[in-house]
Amino acid sequence: MDYREAGVDIEAGRAFVEQIRKNVESTFRKEVIGGLGGFGGYFEIPSGYKQPVLVSGTDGVGTKLKIAHTLNRHDTVGIDLVAMCVNDVLTSGAEPLFFLDYLATGKLYPEQLAQVVAGIAEGCRLSGCALLGGETAEMPGFYGSGEYDLAGFCVGIAEKSLLLDGSKVQLGDVAIGLASQGVHSNGYSLVRKIIETKGYAWDFCPDELEGKSLGEVLLTPTRIYVKPILEAIATGLDIHGMAHITGGGIPENLPRCLKSNQSIRVRYNSWSVLPIFQWLAKEGEVTQEVMYDTFNMGIGFVVIVSPDTVESALNWFTSQFLQAYVIGEVIAGNRQVELIADD
Repeated sequence: MDYREAGVDIEAGRAFVEQIRKNVESTFRKEVIGGLGGFGGYFEIPSGYKQPVLVSGTDGVGTKLKIAHTLNRHDTVGIDLVAMCVNDVLTSGAEPLFFLDYLATGKLYPEQLAQVVAGIAEGCRLSGCALLGGETAEMPGFYGSGEYDLAGFCVGIAEKSLLLDGSKVQLGDVAIGLASQGVHSNGYSLVRKIIETKGYAWDFCPDELEGKSLGEVLLTPTRIYVKPILEAIATGLDIHGMAHITGGGIPENLPRCLKSNQSIRVRYNSWSVLPIFQWLAKEGEVTQEVMYDTFNMGIGFVVIVSPDTVESALNWFTSQFLQAYVIGEVIAGNRQVELIADD
């Protein structure tokens, strides 16, 4: 017997590496040393920092992958993987430097996984970080044929004196919500439960989605906020805190950028809730509380600024073709979100 008879095709693995080489190398920054094929990736610390601090993050895509498997569409989930990591790192004010991926599958299908890596490379280009390396594990008997799982790891850098750790946030500061592109990569176990229970096909086009299918809308990748945020900071926009709205929604994630004696009052009808969330709430008979505790509800990222910075912040994000809304303000409390209706 040999390894191929056991289910692992070494030659397919080698061919896969060559197939993805151009996509990977297209993400390289000037700090990257060497190329693919080593036991580790090498990255030189950028110059110009007095006290550089490395900021790291890791995440996955979750059960959104089940939809990609079912629809045999694999070009967007790689963007999700990068987005979930770089947006987290960004909340500290750090610039993402490089990214690593771990891809595990039951059987290596080079064309399928090349689509995944193309998405990862696109996410890295969108966020300005290098795809420095990764690991592809062929694990027959562990995953079904055609199934795979993803994990990502990002390292960023920030000046120590400029790190956003909640200390700059003041009572009366204003929360500006930046629009999401959809469900992003959280809450898909509930999404799938609703659709499967109701018996809808993934190509079904609800009236609310204006001609788009459920599968198309639900595979829309997570928005990457890195470049407009970092460019805003570089232009002098004084941001006091930031939050990436992921699992747990606004109630769980927004307080993470506050001090222990602060809360935030959010007006939940101060922005446009996306049609997909309205449809899910209706079809699943999901309460408002559960919807906001599970999904981003149309707000994928939040920046906290002083009241006199609000207008310039809104103008900046509008100039970057990014919808932005004043959604609330910082109040005294114990790191909670108070959801209220707008007056």
